[in-house]
Amino acid sequence: MDSSAVNPHDPGVEVAAAVAAGVPSESAAVPISVPGGGEIRVGTASWTDPTMTARGVFYPAGVSTAEDRLRYYSSQFSLVEVDSTYYALLPRATAEAWVERTPPGFVFDVKAHALMGGQPSEVKRLPKALRDALPSALADKTRVYAKDLPAEIRDEVWELFREGIRPLRDAGRLGAVFLQFPRWVYPSSQCREEILDARRRLAGIEVAVEFRNGSWFNEKNAELTLRFLGDNGIPYVMVDGPQGLRSSIPPLAAVTSPELAIIRFHGRRVETWEKAGIPVVERFRYLYDDDQLADWVPRLRSAAKQARQTHALMNNCFGNYGSTNALQLADLLRNA
Repeated sequence: MDSSAVNPHDPGVEVAAAVAAGVPSESAAVPISVPGGGEIRVGTASWTDPTMTARGVFYPAGVSTAEDRLRYYSSQFSLVEVDSTYYALLPRATAEAWVERTPPGFVFDVKAHALMGGQPSEVKRLPKALRDALPSALADKTRVYAKDLPAEIRDEVWELFREGIRPLRDAGRLGAVFLQFPRWVYPSSQCREEILDARRRLAGIEVAVEFRNGSWFNEKNAELTLRFLGDNGIPYVMVDGPQGLRSSIPPLAAVTSPELAIIRFHGRRVETWEKAGIPVVERFRYLYDDDQLADWVPRLRSAAKQARQTHALMNNCFGNYGSTNALQLADLLRNA
């Protein structure tokens, strides 16, 4: 292949592996302390994506079981995001195993279940007790929304979620729960009330908010959005993602909580971000270059001077793109 035709932001896992090999392996293994501020942790938004667990991509030979992968991942990074909790409620035993397999100080950020953020859930993924309790009109549906559920079932979803992540919280391994609102959720007093209700339901657990509709940050709403989060001490999930689309969120560096600042890097693959009918991983198939990552270094160090903890998560989890960029970013932060 003519090397000039290679997309520098999608060069393949072999090129990304070569980039990672040039970065000190310990760069992201422990938090980065910022003088006069807090700590920055860097990690990825998955450790189990099939493109990441494929042989020779990220995990060394012989690291092939779920237990071994988490043990290895947590030796390389101090932070990870759990996305599986968006699709299914986490069994308590799973969280207990995660605690046992990771070192003290390792942190899990956990995405809220779909029903907790206004998105639909597949009925077949709900626990059997919840499926059996569904009204007949809902039991036969493929997907259900929280707004259509009886109040007692909605309450049970929240309670099961809390119980599932309790081992992480009890062990001091829980960073925050990410409440992610979909593209069709526009700024409204109702949504703001839902955010406050989520914090009430998850009392004692840090709840952070990510928006996927650009109108939250248009000229009319940006100040109101950030003031609402700041007045309530709710961390805003900053994003770096594709721009120029209806759903695009600007890459604002905004800290709205003294406890936690968060940035999620989605990649900048504009052509697939809103495309339907493609594997989810294709939306995030993007390798940042050094300059793009370096742009965030002063912003992240500034965030760390405003919040006790700062979490930087690579959600461009195609193959080893996310892990490579996480190592690069951690190295840039350490040497800034």
